[in-house]
Amino acid sequence: MNPRLIEPTPAETERLAAIHASAFDEVWGEKAFADLLSQPGMFGLATDQGLILCRHVVDEGEVVTLAVTPAARRQGQARALIEAAQVVLVQLGAATLFLEVSAENPAAINLYAGLGFEQVGRRRDYYADGSDALVMRLSLNR
Repeated sequence: MNPRLIEPTPAETERLAAIHASAFDEVWGEKAFADLLSQPGMFGLATDQGLILCRHVVDEGEVVTLAVTPAARRQGQARALIEAAQVVLVQLGAATLFLEVSAENPAAINLYAGLGFEQVGRRRDYYADGSDALVMRLSLNR
């Protein structure tokens, strides 16, 4: 289950799109992953059943998306992906990691809180289903 850096090859972006589609109603296609991974400051990590995409700008990191297939949930994949992303971000000079999570997703909120993230904001009606996003922050200077 060791996360590895993503190479944005067509086969890999196809695999990422399939993982994302299994995890979310709003699907990102292969082109979306290829476009995201080509942007400056973007990187991704993946396992066989999960992925995380992050953006690094100056001293901040942001989780753009985190997805684990339903069959692989509650097995530590999301935690391993977040922890691996933290290592990369610290190497890149980031001091803080931000993410947004649906206020209607208590499992994810609990995961992030257990990793030390704190809620620092709320975006009303952020998601397509009308749910709010909680903005969470983690200090990487621990």
